[in-house]
Amino acid sequence: MPIGGGAAIPLADVELRSSRSSGPGGQHTNVTESRIQASLELTTCGGLDPEQRRRLIATLGPRVTAVAQDTRSQMQNRELALARLQQRLRRALVPRAPRLRTKPSAAAVERRLEGKRRQSQRKRARRPPGED
Repeated sequence: MPIGGGAAIPLADVELRSSRSSGPGGQHTNVTESRIQASLELTTCGGLDPEQRRRLIATLGPRVTAVAQDTRSQMQNRELALARLQQRLRRALVPRAPRLRTKPSAAAVERRLEGKRRQSQRKRARRPPGED
């Protein structure tokens, strides 16, 4: 399963479990196991270099899980769960842009100082006479 950045996870490392789906569906949901949970243990899976593994674990944790119970078909839910797992891994591999420090604009600084002056004036006006 390709996840981008030259990395590919072997499908043998993905653990698929089926269970009964929740929600409406009548008698069909009571007897079929159409819900699929795809899990991947990042600490032991192959296909990742150490930097990719470190980034994925830092972002997602050591175990990544995706669940699908959208359709009545177990095969379609299996494909959906694998696609969701792949999408989570792809998103986590993209490096985040570093935060750029910004300064408040001159107008914002002036508004803040003017507000402080107004508040000070308001409190000064509330004092009993004769204290100044």
